[in-house]
Formats: sequence, C-alpha cells, structure tokens
Amino acid sequence: MAAGMSVEQPLWRALTAYRVLTMGYALALYAHAYGEYVHPLGAGAYLAVLAVWTLATVRRVSSAERCTPPFLAVELAVALAGILLTPVVDTQARIDVGGPTLPSIWTAGAVLGFAIKSGWRRAAAASLLVGAANVAAAGGFAQDTVHNVLLVCIASVAIGYVVEVARASERTLARALRIEAATRERERLARDIHDSVLQVLAMVQRRGTAIGGEAAELGRLAGEQEAALRTLVSSGVVPEASVPRDGGGPAPGFPPTPGSPGSPVPAAAVPPQGGGTGDGEDGGECDVRALLSAYAGSRVSFAEPGAPVPLPAAAARELAAAVGAALDNVRTHARGPSGEEAQAWILLEDEPDAVVVTVRDDGPGIPPGRLEDAEAEGRMGVALSIRGRLRDLGGSAELLSVPGQGTEVELRVPKR
Repeated sequence: MAAGMSVEQPLWRALTAYRVLTMGYALALYAHAYGEYVHPLGAGAYLAVLAVWTLATVRRVSSAERCTPPFLAVELAVALAGILLTPVVDTQARIDVGGPTLPSIWTAGAVLGFAIKSGWRRAAAASLLVGAANVAAAGGFAQDTVHNVLLVCIASVAIGYVVEVARASERTLARALRIEAATRERERLARDIHDSVLQVLAMVQRRGTAIGGEAAELGRLAGEQEAALRTLVSSGVVPEASVPRDGGGPAPGFPPTPGSPGSPVPAAAVPPQGGGTGDGEDGGECDVRALLSAYAGSRVSFAEPGAPVPLPAAAARELAAAVGAALDNVRTHARGPSGEEAQAWILLEDEPDAVVVTVRDDGPGIPPGRLEDAEAEGRMGVALSIRGRLRDLGGSAELLSVPGQGTEVELRVPKR
C-alpha cells in the first residue's frame, strides 16, 4: 500500500512513537533493577544495541515503503535475541516471579510491524515465535508469560485483520472512483456526440432520402451509422447485425433528439459562446441572460431578471446547452392543436443559492413511459443532454409533463 493511504499512515506513525517510547521504558526498567542483574554489563550492552537500533531506524517504520519484510525480520530477531538473553543476565528468582525480559514490551512493536505491513497471518506467525521465546526464557508455561503472549498475539492479529479489511475497502473505493470518472467522461463524450455527430448523420439520411438516387444510398448508410453510434452511446456495444435498410424514422413522442430521422430541424443544442459579462473564459463568469437570450424568437419567449445572473463560464455554457436541448425537443416534437410548432417560454430566475431556468411549452405533452422507451432505444437526448449536464454541474433537471397540457422542464444549478 502507498504511504499516503488514509488508514495505514497513522498506524505507521503510531508504531514509530511506540518503538521510541517502549525503548525508553526498557532502559528505565534496566536502570531501576541494575543491581539485581547477574551480569548487568551484558544486559546494558544489549540495551545499548537496542537503543541504537531503535533510534537509527526511526524513519524505516514511518511508511510501508521503508518498512520492508527483511527489515521486519531483523527487528524481530533483535527482540527474540533480547528475550533469550534474559535468563543469561538476570536471576532465576526475578524470572520466576514474572520479571520483565530485557526488551520488555518493545517486542510487541516488531510483531505489530508485521501486522501493519503484511496482515494478520504473518503477525500471528511472529507472535508464535515471540511466545515460544518467552516460554523458553521462563523455563515453562508460567501464568504471567502465557498472559502476556496471548495479549500480544490477539492485538497483532486484530490489527492485522483490520488493516487487511481497510486495504480491501480502499481498493474498492479507488475502483469505484475510477469507474465513476470513466462514466462521467463517457457521458460527456456521449453528449457531444448526441449534439453534433448524430444529428448530422440523421440530417444526411433525411436529405438523402428526399433527394433520391445515389444520395438515397448515402442517406441509408448514414442512417445505419447513426443507429450503430446511438447503440454505442447508450450501451457501449455496437450491434453486430446491420440495422434495417429502410432507415426507419423517429419514434413518436418527445424524446427523439433533434436531427434524428424525420426531424424537421437540424441540431441547435450548442449554445452561443460569446456574450455575458465579458468573459466566456472558463476561469471567469458569464451572465446567463446573454446566453439564453439568443434562443428567443417568434415561437420562444424569454423572461429574465433585471440584474445580471452570473455563473462560472463553463457552468453557464452547460446550462445554456441543456436549455437548447429542451428547446430542440419542443421544436421537433411539440405541435399545437392546428399542427403548428408549439409555443415555448423560458423563465430565468436568480435565487440566493441557485440559478433556475424553466422551459415550458403548450404542446401535447409526453405519453407516460415514453422517456424510458426512448432511452432503451438509444435516444438519449433527455438522459444525457439535459439531465446528464445538470447532474455533472451538481444540479438537477425535473421534467413535468401531462398529456394534452404541455411539458415543463426545470433546470437548477447551484451557485457554489
């Protein structure tokens, strides 16, 4: 695992502090019982080596990269050597009453290093070695010895297991974040394809069919490519079989995107790039009014506040593109009672914490279930060009439609 992982790094820091503090504790125990040792100079020599080793290797236990398995093996060997040396330098009476070994609780640091680095299995193996050394030094299974060995074993196994679970969770989280990033990038590309390439192919098919002759064959090929590309955008898989050669036509209802076969108008979803408070740069702000006012016309009414409505330039352009996609749907699929194009209204509102744009029309509305059917057919105008854009901005797109009473789309973009 990388040293910067959120779960492991605090554990390595804690182990670093533990080694230094327990080294000081072992030296204090030695100083306190100096006169009781059989060979105090031998005990002092070992503890001097222990102190030098601990201080010289402080940085080695500060991260997973530096704390390698060979280093941990040497660390464990130093601890085992101190345990086995205890009966040589100390009195049997002190050992019988449960006196501490030379490294004392410093030994647990070596075992915990295995737990953090390699998980609970190697920590359990290291604990067994420490336990065997303690039993050998005590000359049998004394109650205090067994108690201390069990504590070290349980603590190391528990910490090792927790570290393994944390690693698995972090890998799962990292994988989920990669998938989310890839999905967002794919949706962004799908929106661009929907707003440009698909509509051009649909227009070529429609015009070629109308012209006839060799142009009709070109239109048929464009229609096949459009259907295959739509499938790729919606599912990521291009069908092996060719689509029907008649080119088909748009499914009835609201969702087919502008420029699809049979659509009366070409694409117009790409918003104007200029205007605003003078910026249009990704790092500045745009006045949303300037972007949306370009959509106003004989069949589209635009109502705006009297003051500028600023948003970051990128967010403002995406919001305007979503409005354009909604208007394209109105122009393409909404018709009034006498067959004329439906009337549309754009309302821009500047709320304290969000910018809200409402697009409403007086068309026939969307039949229940039509949006889901269109998405299954690969027609992702509402799902990608409208809802997908607002979702990426941290906002929302709510669509309300009652058959016979028109459709209303509310787009909400937070200011922060």
